[in-house]
Amino acid sequence: MAMANRTKGPAPTVVTEWSGGYAPRGTSVREARARARLLLTVWRWSGDVEDAVLIVSELVTNAVRHAARPGRVLVLRLAVLEDGTLLVDVSDPVAGLGPTGAAAPECGRGLGIVRTLSSGVEWFLRPHAGKTVRARVPGSPLRD
Repeated sequence: MAMANRTKGPAPTVVTEWSGGYAPRGTSVREARARARLLLTVWRWSGDVEDAVLIVSELVTNAVRHAARPGRVLVLRLAVLEDGTLLVDVSDPVAGLGPTGAAAPECGRGLGIVRTLSSGVEWFLRPHAGKTVRARVPGSPLRD
């Protein structure tokens, strides 16, 4: 997965969003899934909630496995854009990606699942430390 190119231009309008921090431990994956399912249901998000929850699970799992640092938190952000797209961001304190491909024969399937279920996956460095991995999950445009 290549680092995202930042293009200039108007940013898409965020209709609703939430973010929260999680300790880098296995129980956080279950908590993040439950929070995502609840929020997407309450927001009446128009996409496939179960696919989105699986994406959250895979991204948080990767962060717990490959980027856990004592005293640091992982941050999950869910944002719905006006075109119905859901952004799933997972930020962690490590600048690089974990092992992939042949270097990780028992791992590496999570990002493949995320790529299959999303309309795009990218990652970018954060200003002070670490990175954010973002998946874009399609939904239908919001209607009044």
